Amino acid sequence: MGVAREPGAVAVSVVELAEEGRFGEIEELFAPPLRAAVSADMMQTAWLGEIGKRGGVSVIGQPVSEAAGPGLVRVSVPVGCQQGGITLVAVVDEAGTLHGLQLAPATAAPWEPPPYADPERFSEQDVTVADGAHAVPGTLSLPRGEGPWPGVVLLSGGGPFDRDETSGPNKPLKDLAWGLASRGVAVLRFDKVTYAHREMMTAPGFTMTGEYVPSAVAAVRLLRGLPEVDPARVFVVGHSMGGKVAPRVAGAEESVAGLVIMAGDTQPMHRSAVRVVRYLASVSPDAVPEAAVEGIIEQAAMVDSPALSPSTPAAALPFGLPASYWLDLRDYDPVATAAALDKPMLILQGGRDYQVTVADDLSGWQTGLAHRPDVTIRVYDADNHLFFPGEGVSTPEEYEVAQHVDPAVVEDIAKWLVAGRGVTPSS
Repeated sequence: MGVAREPGAVAVSVVELAEEGRFGEIEELFAPPLRAAVSADMMQTAWLGEIGKRGGVSVIGQPVSEAAGPGLVRVSVPVGCQQGGITLVAVVDEAGTLHGLQLAPATAAPWEPPPYADPERFSEQDVTVADGAHAVPGTLSLPRGEGPWPGVVLLSGGGPFDRDETSGPNKPLKDLAWGLASRGVAVLRFDKVTYAHREMMTAPGFTMTGEYVPSAVAAVRLLRGLPEVDPARVFVVGHSMGGKVAPRVAGAEESVAGLVIMAGDTQPMHRSAVRVVRYLASVSPDAVPEAAVEGIIEQAAMVDSPALSPSTPAAALPFGLPASYWLDLRDYDPVATAAALDKPMLILQGGRDYQVTVADDLSGWQTGLAHRPDVTIRVYDADNHLFFPGEGVSTPEEYEVAQHVDPAVVEDIAKWLVAGRGVTPSS
């Protein structure tokens, strides 16, 4: 059958092709970065795992579309099964090329404010961060009442995240923004440049530094220029890769008052990718084929190889990221960069996090910053990578359930931001 190019029709055709077992034809629709990261076999395993639990497809619903950045549309297709349902979420460009694909529970609830947020205590407005071709939209959350307030810039994790770090039904950065703004902190969050301008991911010379630092520096300067914000108290709060890169941001912008690093990885990313895929294979052997494990091991070895050069094909490297990205990462030591900064830091870690772990990553911060009295480290034993509390072994399925960032994490960040400054967070 022919595949239509209209985004809604493309997304529906993906469901139809999957139902017929034609995963190779779905892969042909992928943009290069997605094709490098997701194979036909991986799609088949994920699809059969979800459909198998629900007894087969009974009906394909009408697609619902929304803007997902310049030239991109996010399409949600409800898929009814004999026992429940799922939603296929596809990000499609105007040419009908797929830039993202996800299966989510059909019962996923829309985001609701966490109980620790009080929308009456702050206002929000749209802003633009940076100028020119790489300008990105953002949201400013300003406490009501007299300032000037301390301010934070939020940085999301690796990948083309929106300003809320949307993960299924969850929005951890929006949780943080609303929780902190309710406690007297001005918060600026913004779409990553790779979300607003996805072509960057395949552009020559693409790096982690280019993905984060220019936008973050522009956001810090925007906050410092607001009369409602104390320019001496603007901090950077980074989650996951956003935490890893936060010291580099502070090195590029001297005015940053301090850092909050949430689940910031210190283990080289290509090695942690091998560890994570092995973990997933151990907890969900049916969902992670041995070929996927072997593939990531081979790609990670290429990153370590002295043969890695700017001309190494992205398809030979983890996640389909170009060689320029990995060369930049190989040259970056987040702990040494942080140790060279004369800025206070709060480092937070979830005890149940399997992506960034206490043993493999937090230990790096603890060892490298042990001599610093202005560095505070806290572990939340029940929390996973998104700082959602839970029990037992952490798995990706946890992220499919609507939940919120641990209130203790929000409270601790708010208190740390204003400690010793003569300001008390609202309660």
